[in-house]
Amino acid sequence: MTTPIYEARDISRSYGSVRALEGANFDVYPGEISALIGDNGAGKSTLVRILSGAEQPNGGQILFNGEPIQLETPTDARSRGIETVFQDLALANHLDPIQNMYLGRELMKPGVMGALGFMQRSAMKNEGKRAFSELGATVRNFSGPVGGMSGGQRQAIAVARAAAWASEVIFLDEPTAALGVVQTKGVMDLIRRIRDKGIAVVLISHSMPHVLDVADRVHVLRHGKRVAVMDAKSTNVEELVGAMTGALDGKEAA
Repeated sequence: MTTPIYEARDISRSYGSVRALEGANFDVYPGEISALIGDNGAGKSTLVRILSGAEQPNGGQILFNGEPIQLETPTDARSRGIETVFQDLALANHLDPIQNMYLGRELMKPGVMGALGFMQRSAMKNEGKRAFSELGATVRNFSGPVGGMSGGQRQAIAVARAAAWASEVIFLDEPTAALGVVQTKGVMDLIRRIRDKGIAVVLISHSMPHVLDVADRVHVLRHGKRVAVMDAKSTNVEELVGAMTGALDGKEAA
């Protein structure tokens, strides 16, 4: 197997006397959907925040393309093509989908006009529509505020926005939570399209059927450590739950 595009080795993180991560490992390969599961308090969110640059570990090492790196801020991660969609989506409700896609990344007009704050609105609109269409995001209204859209539409916009900027890795934290059946299918199809572009996808989810449906490998966290790595095609819900709860000994990846 090739070198992981993104890897965490022996990551530790404490909050006072609480140890959220104790020697946690994780890796994902280009064009792979790697699921990260674990019970509440297992350390999933902490690990994702560290790998997205939102927090710094107390110990351990992060490698990108096999080289050690240090992330001080989320901007450091984004500069390497690593994007994250957290559960709160971080959408500006009063802006439309295109404005949300370019929020903080606006295309400014060249020269003095750009310095004065004038943007290339037509270019952003055309490129934004193309990106949404390419990823299969069923965005029907490009001019209305996202705050008035359905949960599925908002989720698709957040995922497609991240995918439009991600060139290497995208983390999706509970992307199907609180969605209906049809909306969930749309998001799952979107995840597959991102994978098919060669981008590594990390899916954090409590839904075992969804994990088994789209993931290539499943990483199980328990008590701040990775306790198992399973081939999604050769495991089942019972084994995953057993690894999460400690009822079943998992087999750690080499």
